[in-house]
Amino acid sequence: MIIYKIFRQNEWQDLHENGSTLGAPIDLADGYVHFSTAEQATETAEKYFAGVAGLMLLAVEADQCAEIKWEASRGGALFPHLYRALRLQDILWAKPLPCEGDGHVFPTGLS
Repeated sequence: MIIYKIFRQNEWQDLHENGSTLGAPIDLADGYVHFSTAEQATETAEKYFAGVAGLMLLAVEADQCAEIKWEASRGGALFPHLYRALRLQDILWAKPLPCEGDGHVFPTGLS
């Protein structure tokens, strides 16, 4: 299953330059890297990144990361949380997540 991480441009650059990251400030505060499923990603963008330009959407194969735990979060829905540093080699792809109008434009075909 593919899961998704939204990063600000500087967070993406940090991962790209250093090869790994413990995540964004919210990830550091909570002690794990937050991810979303395809169905959850739009709500995550709306809730935490409304109006923010310059975002990147990263895709990771959850089955390749043994340190992922599925835990209840918003409304009791299970969200994937990574309990180790996110490594550049974990990333299947990274694409810009442009901000247009009131929301972000996600790539077609997220699964």
